[in-house]
Amino acid sequence: MLTPTPLFPGLPGGPELLIVLLIVVLLFGANKLPQLARSSGQAMGEFRRGRQEIEEELKEGAEGSEEEDEDETTTAAESDSETVEAKDEN
Repeated sequence: MLTPTPLFPGLPGGPELLIVLLIVVLLFGANKLPQLARSSGQAMGEFRRGRQEIEEELKEGAEGSEEEDEDETTTAAESDSETVEAKDEN
């Protein structure tokens, strides 16, 4: 019988992490690592700010559409009451 193999294995442990760090140091050099960390941190910050702005716009849009629905309902009710009053006068 075949044993299932996971499609996404767990996070790398100690030895794997050391190998990855060694490769990064060899590729970029020890002097460039602080710059890489700083730029990746700035990119993550920009991403978070952009996501928050989009979420706020979506919330404002949802609140605006709810208010429009309430206004339309109120306007429709007012016009119905005016129509009833006009019929009562005749």
